[in-house]
Amino acid sequence: MIKVKRVYEPPEPADGSRFLVDRIWPRGLKKAELQLDGWLKELAPTGELRRWFGHDPARWQEFQRRYTAELCSRPDAVRMLLDAARRGTISLLYGARHTEHNNAVALKAYLDPQLE
Repeated sequence: MIKVKRVYEPPEPADGSRFLVDRIWPRGLKKAELQLDGWLKELAPTGELRRWFGHDPARWQEFQRRYTAELCSRPDAVRMLLDAARRGTISLLYGARHTEHNNAVALKAYLDPQLE
């Protein structure tokens, strides 16, 4: 099972393995506070794509298309996350304020069909 969770929410046992999937470290947080199992920068959108998107809902569909193309070029990193999800619950952590339009939501949408 894959969950998506804002990094500023407190850790819970139900989170399972916790992976930060942002390229940039979240503001105001210390590494020890997050209780991470990994920081997967290589699965975050490129800086260029992230800046272009800017969490603009009007660009969401195109962002997902471009991000999917980026993920397809990183099969080893994707495989590692899928393997972790097959072993148990994982939580994809993100720092954005937008809960519906962020890279963790797009990443989950990319990964879920591959788990079936």
